[in-house]
Amino acid sequence: MTLSALDSLLLGPLVSTEAMRAVFADEARVAAMLRAEAALARAQGRAGLVPDALAPALDALDPAALDPAALGRRTAVSGVPVIPFVKAVQAALAPDLEPAFHKGTTTQDIADTALALQLREAFALVAEDLRAIVAGLSDLARRHRETPCVGRTYGQQAAPVTFGFKAAIWALGIAEAAADLPRIRDRALTASLGGPVGTLASLGEAAEAVGEDFARGLGLGYDPAPWHTRRARIAEAGSWLALLMGTLAKVATDVAHLASTEVGEVAEPFVPGRGGSSAMPHKRNPVSSTVILAAFSAAKGQVVTLLDGMAAAHERPAGAWHAEWHALPALFGLASGALREARALAEGLVPDPARMRANLDLTRGLLFADAAAARLAPRLGAKAAHALVEAAAGAVREGRGDLAAVLAARPEAAGIDLQPAFDLASAIRAGARTADRALAEAARLISLPTRPSHADASPCP
Repeated sequence: MTLSALDSLLLGPLVSTEAMRAVFADEARVAAMLRAEAALARAQGRAGLVPDALAPALDALDPAALDPAALGRRTAVSGVPVIPFVKAVQAALAPDLEPAFHKGTTTQDIADTALALQLREAFALVAEDLRAIVAGLSDLARRHRETPCVGRTYGQQAAPVTFGFKAAIWALGIAEAAADLPRIRDRALTASLGGPVGTLASLGEAAEAVGEDFARGLGLGYDPAPWHTRRARIAEAGSWLALLMGTLAKVATDVAHLASTEVGEVAEPFVPGRGGSSAMPHKRNPVSSTVILAAFSAAKGQVVTLLDGMAAAHERPAGAWHAEWHALPALFGLASGALREARALAEGLVPDPARMRANLDLTRGLLFADAAAARLAPRLGAKAAHALVEAAAGAVREGRGDLAAVLAARPEAAGIDLQPAFDLASAIRAGARTADRALAEAARLISLPTRPSHADASPCP
């Protein structure tokens, strides 16, 4: 039995991507811990604190030889995976190097630094999808900048907009979240080196130089003070992921409604066998929207766990830090699945302009009520114009004609040219102009570097 859908052989491929699961796999964590220890040994070797041969010896170790299952059994006793990891590495080192291994550091330093290395790859995957999503939605918006469709407020038809306007608003919302990624990422990609209580006492005067060298060797940021119990950066990263999924959920909410049978203005990309029903062969359920909305719903509780971790007691808490191990990988996993599905929507959504046009006509002109009142107001006054159009709308609902005809028959409107109020072209122009502005702002915001700003020996995937 699996304890998480992300790790499930049945559900994992639906709710997260294989690439993101690989980033947070046990094998990846062990490899990251070994890389952190090697970088520390290299920095300490340059400072004359450990033998120069230690770092090459660690580099030569195969992470695959450190069996995660065996480490896991011992973790159940030790409470922290770094402890059995350290013992396993010590057993693999030559006797003259073993005493110098893990010098001056502590379990949390290695665990948090390894996490930062994993986060670098995770953020790179997120950035890649974000670029593609904003690009796809922007292209969709440009193609349909003048495609008229219904604007909806409170679930009701409101006034005409364009589908390009709607897609541009989607793109801008996601770009706004994406704009925070470089700051969030750089803050999280920081090496941890504080020693048992954060003072690096065993390294003496060399502590700062070793810390800087350690961080630089891993391509991570350097923090002059320990962040063992300063967990805002972790909570911030998780909160950002939930906010990002919220922007994707906005798109999914709209698409699920627009794809409903009664509306029928868009369809999710067709994939044979996708969205079917075990009982109803005709169904094409909105699977992408469903996965995104489920991810957003599940993410919020994980964020609370990370926020609780900020109340860390003294120099290392019992439980608060450990709870992050459940929450942060889960958030990245959920985000990866939501991003994958959002990318599929952005690049393959199928609009139906004819159905959009038909839906514009459903209310027999009521979508132009605001414009009609504006045409009447200069002569009748705003209050009287509103009352007249409101009464005419009631007549339309009772089946006594369309709004233009009902208003034309009212003596109060005699001599007032109401035709411009029912001109769809003006609504199309307004929607297109707003779409253009939104896309320009999205393009300005979506500037995601392909690699961390800290020096790194190898580019992010």
